[in-house]
Amino acid sequence: MTPDDTIGPGLGEGLPGAGPRRTARRTTPQPQYVLTEETPVYVISVAAELSGLHPQTLRQYDRLGLVSPDRTAGRGRRYSARDIQQLREVQRLSQDEGINLAGIKRIIELENQVAALQSRIAELADSLEGAATALQQREATIHASYRRDLVPYQSPTPHSSALVVWRPKR
Repeated sequence: MTPDDTIGPGLGEGLPGAGPRRTARRTTPQPQYVLTEETPVYVISVAAELSGLHPQTLRQYDRLGLVSPDRTAGRGRRYSARDIQQLREVQRLSQDEGINLAGIKRIIELENQVAALQSRIAELADSLEGAATALQQREATIHASYRRDLVPYQSPTPHSSALVVWRPKR
């Protein structure tokens, strides 16, 4: 008799053809990188190619604050898909609409301000909805606590002389 026999067979053990049990191999979870439109992935040459602008123009836009890419540890620029989209918009406003760079910068600032205000409005609406739900729950709790032993008043009929006596339940 082996020590394993005293414990009893495990799942699949003791069956014909069943070999030794294998334990599940545990691995350390690898960090998962989620690419969003905000993830800085493009170097300046690729960003210039994607936006249709010269790399020097991208550097100028960065100095003016029109498009601010993220920086690597070595101070290299990394552009996101959103940055590329903004570069294209700056180019469109400049060339098609004839707006100067100072005007474009102001437009971008105002658009960012509008987006921030819309986000704040959404937060406040969610907060208001939560407060309204809490108020309704409190009202329901209060209404549930009302006594139910009240008898509705019925006016006597003109020819009736009946007397109604009410006695509370104990």
